[in-house]
Amino acid sequence: MFRDRKDAALQLAKALEKYKGTGAIVLGIPRGGAETAYYVAKHLDAELSLLVSRKLGHPMNPEYAIGAIAEDGSIYINKGAEAGISQEAIDEIVAQQKKEIERRINILRKGEPLPELKSKTVLIVDDGIATGSTVFAAITMCRHKGAGKIVVAAPVSGKDKLKQLQHVADEVVILEMPDFYHGVSQVYEIFYNLSDEEALEFMEKFKKEQ
Repeated sequence: MFRDRKDAALQLAKALEKYKGTGAIVLGIPRGGAETAYYVAKHLDAELSLLVSRKLGHPMNPEYAIGAIAEDGSIYINKGAEAGISQEAIDEIVAQQKKEIERRINILRKGEPLPELKSKTVLIVDDGIATGSTVFAAITMCRHKGAGKIVVAAPVSGKDKLKQLQHVADEVVILEMPDFYHGVSQVYEIFYNLSDEEALEFMEKFKKEQ
């Protein structure tokens, strides 16, 4: 459906054209969302930054998200996913991810704060939505910061997540919703995890081009 992240991001940017030149802020969720957000922000003449939100992995299976935490401490828990896990274990996972969030802010934003979000239109952008945990935590954070309008945008998502997102965001823009959806990578011909260095490159490139 998409050749790579750039192809998907350019198509997503076209779907968001009504926000061009409106003073909207594009917030990518790193790492993959850094590339997607770069092309979207460039196309829309928008401000760009990265909002760090991390998955909270199940203690027995770290790939399975029981929820997520955003950089301001906003926590989202998937209903029922934490069943059978002690509060102590959850607290330990949260503490680990807080350290990783701090590390990513220092590397990817050079320790700089996010732009002022109060009363602004905020576009939360990622390269795809699977469990949606990191996006839900990001939405909560943007609400806490007084964002005027929250738009979630991604090239792909499951239909069930779209419905859930529509309950908490002001607008949701998804390009593809496969019937048999098992992961973000299935809609990309070329897909690999970005490194910190690659994500940072997009941010630095954007700054130079402004």
